[in-house]
Amino acid sequence: MKLLYKFLLSLSILFFIGCGDDANTSKETNLRICPQCNMPLPDSNIHTADLEQSGKMTYFDDIGCTILWAKDENIDLKKVKVRIYSNDSKKYIDPFKAYFAINERTPMLYGFSAYEKPCEGCINFDEVIVKMLRGEHMANPKIRKQILGY
Repeated sequence: MKLLYKFLLSLSILFFIGCGDDANTSKETNLRICPQCNMPLPDSNIHTADLEQSGKMTYFDDIGCTILWAKDENIDLKKVKVRIYSNDSKKYIDPFKAYFAINERTPMLYGFSAYEKPCEGCINFDEVIVKMLRGEHMANPKIRKQILGY
């Protein structure tokens, strides 16, 4: 009988410890996931973008995911608030005012990376949209070969 009592006591203690509030769980609940590719966003925010529509924020790990998701959801990117993390200024900026390199390593390998200041070979956001929708990005092996020259 004592053995059963000790077992039930141990089991109840483990149950209450397991159900306790832990500081590590709050980090998991704040995890941001890209709705297009279902990948978590990096803590550094590099290459990330966000879109605000009707007061709801949606977060993306790559600007290419933002464009593809907006197309699937029939959202005009010019009519909503979109921001992208700039590699040079390390802050979120308007992508329509940004300059995009086309050959960088990004989370989904599309290659489009935003800069606040003009850079050599950079394109504007309207061109990024067209290239993404046509499949003319670094994730396409033929385009990657053209851009990197091998």
